[in-house]
Amino acid sequence: MDWLVLSDNEWTAVRLSLWVSSIATLVSLPFGILIAHLLARGRFWGRSVLNGLVHLPLILPPVVTGFLLLIVFGRRGVLGEFLDEYLGLVLSFRWTGAALACGIMGFPLMVRSMRLSIEAIDIKLEEAAGTLGANPFWVFVTVTLPLMLPGIIAGMILSFAKAMGEFGATITFVSNIPGETQTLSAAIYTFTQVPGGDAGAMRLTLVAIGISFAALMASEFLAHLLGRKAHPQ
Repeated sequence: MDWLVLSDNEWTAVRLSLWVSSIATLVSLPFGILIAHLLARGRFWGRSVLNGLVHLPLILPPVVTGFLLLIVFGRRGVLGEFLDEYLGLVLSFRWTGAALACGIMGFPLMVRSMRLSIEAIDIKLEEAAGTLGANPFWVFVTVTLPLMLPGIIAGMILSFAKAMGEFGATITFVSNIPGETQTLSAAIYTFTQVPGGDAGAMRLTLVAIGISFAALMASEFLAHLLGRKAHPQ
Protein backbone atom coordinates (compact mmCIF):
# COMPACT_ATOMS: atom_id res chain seq x y z
CA MET A 1 0.00 0.00 0.00
CA ASP A 2 3.02 2.28 -0.11
CA TRP A 3 1.95 3.53 -3.52
CA LEU A 4 -0.99 5.30 -1.83
CA VAL A 5 1.30 7.51 0.27
CA LEU A 6 1.64 11.01 -1.17
CA SER A 7 5.09 12.49 -1.60
CA ASP A 8 5.98 15.98 -0.32
CA ASN A 9 5.59 17.46 -3.81
CA GLU A 10 2.18 15.84 -4.19
CA TRP A 11 1.02 17.18 -0.83
CA THR A 12 2.22 20.61 -1.93
CA ALA A 13 0.09 20.40 -5.07
CA VAL A 14 -2.95 19.35 -3.03
CA ARG A 15 -2.51 22.15 -0.49
CA LEU A 16 -1.93 24.70 -3.23
CA SER A 17 -5.09 23.60 -5.06
CA LEU A 18 -7.18 23.88 -1.89
CA TRP A 19 -5.70 27.30 -1.12
CA VAL A 20 -6.08 28.66 -4.66
CA SER A 21 -9.64 27.32 -5.02
CA SER A 22 -10.70 28.69 -1.64
CA ILE A 23 -9.26 32.14 -2.32
CA ALA A 24 -10.79 32.20 -5.81
CA THR A 25 -14.22 31.28 -4.43
CA LEU A 26 -14.20 33.68 -1.48
CA VAL A 27 -12.92 36.66 -3.48
CA SER A 28 -15.47 35.99 -6.23
CA LEU A 29 -18.38 35.69 -3.78
CA PRO A 30 -19.31 39.38 -3.24
CA PHE A 31 -18.94 40.12 -6.95
CA GLY A 32 -21.05 37.07 -7.77
CA ILE A 33 -23.84 38.18 -5.44
CA LEU A 34 -23.80 41.69 -6.90
CA ILE A 35 -23.82 40.57 -10.54
CA ALA A 36 -26.46 37.91 -9.90
CA HIS A 37 -28.74 40.48 -8.28
CA LEU A 38 -28.20 42.92 -11.14
CA LEU A 39 -29.04 40.27 -13.74
CA ALA A 40 -32.07 38.97 -11.80
CA ARG A 41 -33.63 42.24 -10.70
CA GLY A 42 -31.95 44.95 -12.78
CA ARG A 43 -33.57 46.58 -15.77
CA PHE A 44 -30.89 48.56 -17.59
CA TRP A 45 -29.35 48.97 -21.01
CA GLY A 46 -26.56 46.48 -21.60
CA ARG A 47 -27.98 43.81 -19.32
CA SER A 48 -27.72 41.20 -22.07
CA VAL A 49 -24.16 42.27 -22.79
CA LEU A 50 -23.22 41.90 -19.12
CA ASN A 51 -24.84 38.47 -19.03
CA GLY A 52 -22.86 37.45 -22.11
CA LEU A 53 -19.57 38.68 -20.66
CA VAL A 54 -20.17 36.84 -17.39
CA HIS A 55 -20.80 33.55 -19.18
CA LEU A 56 -18.09 34.00 -21.82
CA PRO A 57 -15.52 31.84 -19.95
CA LEU A 58 -17.92 28.89 -20.25
CA ILE A 59 -17.96 29.22 -24.04
CA LEU A 60 -14.36 30.16 -24.80
CA PRO A 61 -11.69 27.45 -24.81
CA PRO A 62 -9.87 27.67 -21.46
CA VAL A 63 -6.55 28.23 -23.26
CA VAL A 64 -8.02 31.34 -24.92
CA THR A 65 -9.12 32.65 -21.53
CA GLY A 66 -5.62 32.03 -20.16
CA PHE A 67 -4.04 33.82 -23.10
CA LEU A 68 -6.33 36.82 -22.65
CA LEU A 69 -5.38 36.91 -18.97
CA LEU A 70 -1.74 36.89 -19.98
CA ILE A 71 -2.30 39.83 -22.31
CA VAL A 72 -4.19 41.85 -19.71
CA PHE A 73 -2.47 40.84 -16.45
CA GLY A 74 1.00 39.78 -17.61
CA ARG A 75 4.02 41.79 -16.49
CA ARG A 76 3.76 43.82 -19.70
CA GLY A 77 0.01 43.54 -19.97
CA VAL A 78 -2.55 46.31 -20.08
CA LEU A 79 -3.18 46.15 -16.33
CA GLY A 80 -0.37 43.85 -15.25
CA GLU A 81 2.35 46.44 -15.77
CA PHE A 82 0.42 49.00 -13.70
CA LEU A 83 -0.19 46.51 -10.89
CA ASP A 84 3.46 45.50 -10.87
CA GLU A 85 4.88 49.02 -10.95
CA TYR A 86 2.56 50.81 -8.55
CA LEU A 87 1.21 48.07 -6.28
CA GLY A 88 3.96 45.47 -6.48
CA LEU A 89 1.34 42.86 -7.39
CA VAL A 90 2.44 40.24 -9.92
CA LEU A 91 -0.16 37.79 -11.19
CA SER A 92 1.42 35.97 -14.11
CA PHE A 93 3.36 32.84 -13.14
CA ARG A 94 2.34 33.25 -9.49
CA TRP A 95 -0.24 31.49 -7.32
CA THR A 96 -2.22 34.73 -7.22
CA GLY A 97 -2.62 34.46 -10.98
CA ALA A 98 -3.79 30.87 -10.58
CA ALA A 99 -6.46 32.10 -8.15
CA LEU A 100 -7.51 34.78 -10.64
CA ALA A 101 -7.78 32.26 -13.49
CA CYS A 102 -9.72 29.79 -11.34
CA GLY A 103 -12.03 32.51 -10.08
CA ILE A 104 -12.84 33.69 -13.59
CA MET A 105 -13.51 30.17 -14.85
CA GLY A 106 -15.82 29.37 -11.92
CA PHE A 107 -17.55 32.76 -11.82
CA PRO A 108 -20.27 31.98 -14.42
CA LEU A 109 -21.38 28.89 -12.48
CA MET A 110 -21.52 30.87 -9.25
CA VAL A 111 -23.52 33.70 -10.80
CA ARG A 112 -25.96 31.38 -12.55
CA SER A 113 -26.82 29.49 -9.36
CA MET A 114 -27.33 32.71 -7.41
CA ARG A 115 -29.36 34.30 -10.18
CA LEU A 116 -31.73 31.34 -10.39
CA SER A 117 -32.11 31.44 -6.62
CA ILE A 118 -33.01 35.14 -6.67
CA GLU A 119 -35.47 34.71 -9.53
CA ALA A 120 -37.23 31.99 -7.52
CA ILE A 121 -37.91 34.47 -4.69
CA ASP A 122 -41.40 35.96 -4.68
CA ILE A 123 -40.79 39.61 -5.52
CA LYS A 124 -43.87 40.53 -3.46
CA LEU A 125 -41.89 39.76 -0.32
CA GLU A 126 -39.31 42.37 -1.29
CA GLU A 127 -42.01 44.85 -2.23
CA ALA A 128 -43.73 44.32 1.12
CA ALA A 129 -40.51 45.10 2.96
CA GLY A 130 -40.18 48.25 0.88
CA THR A 131 -43.67 49.42 1.72
CA LEU A 132 -42.82 49.06 5.41
CA GLY A 133 -40.12 51.68 5.00
CA ALA A 134 -37.00 49.61 4.37
CA ASN A 135 -34.57 51.05 1.83
CA PRO A 136 -33.42 48.84 -1.10
CA PHE A 137 -30.15 47.87 0.61
CA TRP A 138 -31.91 46.83 3.82
CA VAL A 139 -34.50 44.87 1.80
CA PHE A 140 -31.67 43.01 0.11
CA VAL A 141 -29.86 42.26 3.38
CA THR A 142 -32.89 41.20 5.42
CA VAL A 143 -35.11 39.58 2.78
CA THR A 144 -33.32 38.70 -0.46
CA LEU A 145 -29.98 37.54 0.94
CA PRO A 146 -31.38 35.04 3.49
CA LEU A 147 -33.77 33.58 0.91
CA MET A 148 -31.01 33.14 -1.68
CA LEU A 149 -28.67 31.30 0.70
CA PRO A 150 -29.22 27.91 -0.99
CA GLY A 151 -28.19 29.47 -4.30
CA ILE A 152 -25.14 31.06 -2.68
CA ILE A 153 -24.03 27.72 -1.24
CA ALA A 154 -24.63 25.92 -4.53
CA GLY A 155 -22.77 28.61 -6.42
CA MET A 156 -19.81 28.49 -4.07
CA ILE A 157 -19.59 24.70 -4.30
CA LEU A 158 -19.77 24.76 -8.10
CA SER A 159 -17.17 27.53 -8.29
CA PHE A 160 -14.86 25.70 -5.89
CA ALA A 161 -15.23 22.44 -7.83
CA LYS A 162 -14.53 24.21 -11.11
CA ALA A 163 -11.46 25.86 -9.57
CA MET A 164 -10.18 22.52 -8.27
CA GLY A 165 -10.42 21.01 -11.73
CA GLU A 166 -9.25 24.01 -13.74
CA PHE A 167 -6.32 23.32 -16.03
CA GLY A 168 -6.28 25.06 -19.42
CA ALA A 169 -6.55 28.71 -18.39
CA THR A 170 -4.30 28.20 -15.37
CA ILE A 171 -1.44 26.48 -17.13
CA THR A 172 -1.54 29.07 -19.95
CA PHE A 173 -1.50 32.05 -17.60
CA VAL A 174 0.76 30.89 -14.77
CA SER A 175 2.48 27.82 -16.26
CA ASN A 176 3.18 24.65 -14.23
CA ILE A 177 5.76 25.59 -11.60
CA PRO A 178 6.10 23.07 -8.74
CA GLY A 179 5.42 24.67 -5.37
CA GLU A 180 4.19 27.93 -6.92
CA THR A 181 1.53 27.31 -9.59
CA GLN A 182 1.38 23.51 -9.94
CA THR A 183 -2.16 22.72 -8.87
CA LEU A 184 -3.71 19.28 -8.56
CA SER A 185 -4.76 19.08 -12.20
CA ALA A 186 -1.38 20.29 -13.44
CA ALA A 187 0.40 17.76 -11.23
CA ILE A 188 -1.74 14.92 -12.60
CA TYR A 189 -0.97 16.08 -16.13
CA THR A 190 2.75 16.14 -15.33
CA PHE A 191 2.64 12.57 -14.03
CA THR A 192 0.93 11.38 -17.22
CA GLN A 193 3.77 12.80 -19.30
CA VAL A 194 6.63 10.91 -17.60
CA PRO A 195 7.39 7.18 -17.66
CA GLY A 196 6.20 5.43 -14.50
CA GLY A 197 4.03 8.36 -13.46
CA ASP A 198 0.79 6.39 -13.46
CA ALA A 199 0.96 5.68 -9.72
CA GLY A 200 1.38 9.35 -8.86
CA ALA A 201 -1.43 10.34 -11.23
CA MET A 202 -3.70 7.73 -9.64
CA ARG A 203 -2.91 8.94 -6.11
CA LEU A 204 -3.76 12.52 -6.97
CA THR A 205 -6.84 11.42 -8.89
CA LEU A 206 -8.14 9.65 -5.80
CA VAL A 207 -7.45 12.77 -3.75
CA ALA A 208 -9.34 14.90 -6.27
CA ILE A 209 -12.31 12.52 -6.16
CA GLY A 210 -12.27 12.58 -2.35
CA ILE A 211 -12.21 16.37 -2.17
CA SER A 212 -15.01 16.70 -4.75
CA PHE A 213 -17.16 14.16 -2.91
CA ALA A 214 -16.56 15.90 0.43
CA ALA A 215 -17.55 19.25 -1.10
CA LEU A 216 -20.74 17.69 -2.49
CA MET A 217 -21.63 16.17 0.88
CA ALA A 218 -20.98 19.49 2.61
CA SER A 219 -23.28 21.20 0.12
CA GLU A 220 -26.05 18.64 0.76
CA PHE A 221 -25.64 18.97 4.52
CA LEU A 222 -25.83 22.77 4.46
CA ALA A 223 -28.83 22.67 2.12
CA HIS A 224 -30.53 20.28 4.55
CA LEU A 225 -29.88 22.61 7.49
CA LEU A 226 -31.22 25.60 5.58
CA GLY A 227 -34.26 23.60 4.54
CA ARG A 228 -35.02 22.73 8.17
CA LYS A 229 -34.75 26.38 9.17
CA ALA A 230 -36.96 27.49 6.30
CA HIS A 231 -39.58 24.81 6.99
CA PRO A 232 -39.51 24.02 10.72
CA GLN A 233 -41.82 21.25 11.87
